Amino acid sequence: MLVVFCPFAAGYFLSYFFRNVNAVISRELATEFSLAPSNLGLLTAAYFLAFAAFQLPLGVLLDRYGPRRVLAALYCIAALGALVFGLAEGFAMLTLGRALIGLGVAGGLMGAIKAYTLWFPPSRLATLTGLHIAVGGIGGLSATAPVEALLGPFGWRALFYGLAVLSALAALLIVTVVPEKKLPGGGESLARQAAAFRLVFASGTFWRIAASLVLTHAVYQALQGLWLAPWMYDVAGFDRPTVARHLFAGATAYAMGSIFFGAASDRLARHGITHLTVYKLGMVLTLAMFGLLAMGVTAGLLATVAVYGFCSISAALAYPILTTRFAHEMAGRVNTAANLLMFLGSFLAQWGIGAVLRRYPVTDGHYAPAGYTAAFAILGVLQLVAVLWLLPMRDRGQTRGQTPVDKFETS
Repeated sequence: MLVVFCPFAAGYFLSYFFRNVNAVISRELATEFSLAPSNLGLLTAAYFLAFAAFQLPLGVLLDRYGPRRVLAALYCIAALGALVFGLAEGFAMLTLGRALIGLGVAGGLMGAIKAYTLWFPPSRLATLTGLHIAVGGIGGLSATAPVEALLGPFGWRALFYGLAVLSALAALLIVTVVPEKKLPGGGESLARQAAAFRLVFASGTFWRIAASLVLTHAVYQALQGLWLAPWMYDVAGFDRPTVARHLFAGATAYAMGSIFFGAASDRLARHGITHLTVYKLGMVLTLAMFGLLAMGVTAGLLATVAVYGFCSISAALAYPILTTRFAHEMAGRVNTAANLLMFLGSFLAQWGIGAVLRRYPVTDGHYAPAGYTAAFAILGVLQLVAVLWLLPMRDRGQTRGQTPVDKFETS
């Protein structure tokens, strides 16, 4: 197990570090490059845009060539992106570096899920996915207070030079340690593999399950990866060390939630409580915590941020749920289809918050609280609609390896 799990998890650690690090260095970037809030949001969201754009090709590549070769190549691209970002002298070069990083880590979760479907039984998939995401959560955790401590003596550029080296080492680890595994469905043509996406996107079950993943987790990523820190500066009135501690608490809870929801859902499934039921509960709790932030509630904020992080990762249960409802050889494609939508949502949410804030006055370097309220209200309504669409679904059961057909009904 370890020779499969550890190399992929090491790469995913870096994926989450890259995803969240801009939240801590946002003030340095905004000051050094004179970035408006919309530009800062666009820069950080370039990661999500490149990430999303590669998801459908990624699904075909994973199902055709396997996660070992595909991810090793991608982490080399991430290394190049980190180097470009560290050397950047302007907004365009920063954005290019950030986009290359997003492309390079685009397979961190999907490639691992594909590997786990090859090497392990379906009954362990949610647990392994949860453990894998937990390692990513530790990467996000490392991109909070630890980065704050490193910025003083080293600066943000040296940080990215180091990340370039670590990304190259992750690629080397995957290609040298992970063994090869025969792929199911390997004889399909590329055209036939790509055409299978039509079956995925035509499935009502896919859309009902994926909608909550897309909206709730996209918003969480937009906040934890960038906008939660400015919100705490501008609405809660926190200083920088306090903001870093809250981000650290949220990332810690996220990692703990990854383990909890993965292991608990597999255990509960053996007692008749389905993964879908646990997924619904997690989505409701995530929406409730976001609602407190949207209303500007700062009392007990540390607890709110922690519970928000803990519950938001329940969205990842959508991946093993979807995997078991499509043919075995389509695991890469069905999950990358969902991931495409989720990261497009992350891009739009992260850029969109900045775009809304730009419509309000900036006072002494602080964005207007009313701007946050307007942006969060829009995102809250969208999440509410998705969750209300999910809740009536009842799982009628489906066995692994079936073609993608709806096996749910509404009550």
